[in-house]
Amino acid sequence: MHAEDFRGKSFWLGTRPYTPGPSLSGDLEVDVAIVGGGFTGLATAHFLKQEEPSLRVALLEAEVIGYGASGRNGGFSMTLFGLTLSITAARFGKARAREAHLYMERAVDLLAERIATLGLDCDYEHPGFLRVATSEKYRKRILHEIELAHSLGLEGIEWMEADRLGEEVRSPLYLGAWWEPRCGILNPAKLAWSWKEVVEGQGVEVFEGTPVRQIRRRGDRLELGTPGGTVRAGKLVLATNAWSHLIPMLRRKQVPAFTHIVLTEPLGDRHFEEIGWRNRQGIEDARNLVHYYRLTADNRLLMGGRDISVAFGRDMDRDLNEEVFNGLERDVRETFPVLRDVRFTHRWGGPVSIPVDMAPAMGYLGDPRVVYSLGCVGHGVSMTHLNGRTVTDLVLERSTDLTEVFFVNRRTIPWPPEPLRWAASHAVLGYMRLEDRVHDPR
Repeated sequence: MHAEDFRGKSFWLGTRPYTPGPSLSGDLEVDVAIVGGGFTGLATAHFLKQEEPSLRVALLEAEVIGYGASGRNGGFSMTLFGLTLSITAARFGKARAREAHLYMERAVDLLAERIATLGLDCDYEHPGFLRVATSEKYRKRILHEIELAHSLGLEGIEWMEADRLGEEVRSPLYLGAWWEPRCGILNPAKLAWSWKEVVEGQGVEVFEGTPVRQIRRRGDRLELGTPGGTVRAGKLVLATNAWSHLIPMLRRKQVPAFTHIVLTEPLGDRHFEEIGWRNRQGIEDARNLVHYYRLTADNRLLMGGRDISVAFGRDMDRDLNEEVFNGLERDVRETFPVLRDVRFTHRWGGPVSIPVDMAPAMGYLGDPRVVYSLGCVGHGVSMTHLNGRTVTDLVLERSTDLTEVFFVNRRTIPWPPEPLRWAASHAVLGYMRLEDRVHDPR
């Protein structure tokens, strides 16, 4: 790994100085080994040391901290679980849909509290969330989602009519919006690197540039083979999310799907005079393949989504998609016509973890010595942090309210092997694209 290679993976990864730490050199004995240096792994390391300071914990990252989705996402800390509340209810039932949303409310609150308490430097704001309707079909879809939320006794979600929405953010496409104040926006790479400083201060041993090539059970210990040495651990956490299909034990639990993002130059006063957006809310639309957008700390407009890319087999090189990037740039200008001459400075992409039923999963993998977490479906900034707290309870073999949530130790639907997996994922993607075209002819 070249020290600066990671900088081009996203705008975020170039927003502050960062020097990767050492790789593992030699053999190591630990109580808990964590594979994956994203938010899930970092949060797990933090809570493990908080609960049991005497534990020896090592975190192994193949590239650099925040290299994966944790350093490339849109930076939304939000309550969305899976794709939509109604899809969760259809798959798991209304009671579990409510449980999932309450878990996510707790996740958003936990992250905000940790950022404030620990002083994590990540440009955090808490401006709330708008899911905007850009066609009559999507207006009806959002109203149905709000009706379902209210029927489940969920609070803090309301419909915002077009005239009131126009006082907040103005676009010729908007017909109204879901409004929810519980949403934060942040710089995800800065958050990941701040977490690294915290966990190292707690005594966690962090190794970057340390891919795990082999995992073996040796009696009561687990052996992790790396290029520079072997780690022997009593417990193992696989916090690998979109890379989980590269681990034989997790191969069919999820597939990676690649989402794409474009970023403008900083917007000026004349743009905000036309658009409004003074309260800087995070925004999504209601398509299956959503657009998600927000302002950065220096007032650039980030827009991601529109479509995704799917790889075959072990391929993880689908970050760049010229067609999607071009489409996103057109979408920015159509959403906000005053930006027709704006300059775009960055394009990037990265993988998110998708189980068959579009819902996360975590739990024990074979026995209580091995715990996994995956399947954030592109909404993982807040979820991964509470998942880290849940994984901690699993590692410590504690029965808590977190370990009792329905998606812990659930039976996942396996993805079929290749080439059926590739064909199935493209069939689902094709249906989602078709439905979006029908619901929004633009």
